[in-house]
Amino acid sequence: MKVADLIGSRKEVFSITEDSSVHQVAQYLREKQVRAVGVVDASGKVVGVISHSDVSDKVAAENKCPAWEKASGIMTRELVTVTPEMTLEDCLRLMDQNTIFHLIVLDEKKGFRGMLSVSDILRVVASDEKARADLLEAFIFPPR
Repeated sequence: MKVADLIGSRKEVFSITEDSSVHQVAQYLREKQVRAVGVVDASGKVVGVISHSDVSDKVAAENKCPAWEKASGIMTRELVTVTPEMTLEDCLRLMDQNTIFHLIVLDEKKGFRGMLSVSDILRVVASDEKARADLLEAFIFPPR
């Protein structure tokens, strides 16, 4: 399965602007029920990513004010990106190699298509494994 198969049905790409306050970021993450979000500049180009961990480790744990801190100050700028044509196995390998839980998806024109999480991939893998197990069970224990 490829990234495009997984993200193709998504109706919305979640992102915030780099001048958003960390407070706004935290509210957005809660509202959208996601653990990370892409950060875009004024032209819409993805320039970073912010996760719950960034908010917790770089603001809350440092006793900084989330209303004063900007997304640009805490976002991760070293992006690990994938294309819609990459396989989910390659994505898992990238996540493992980089010790991350989210990947930025860019199209062929470097346009931001969204994010792929380890949870997204595990959901597909678990579904595939269940289907295989059901098929094997039906073969071993045919209905009478």
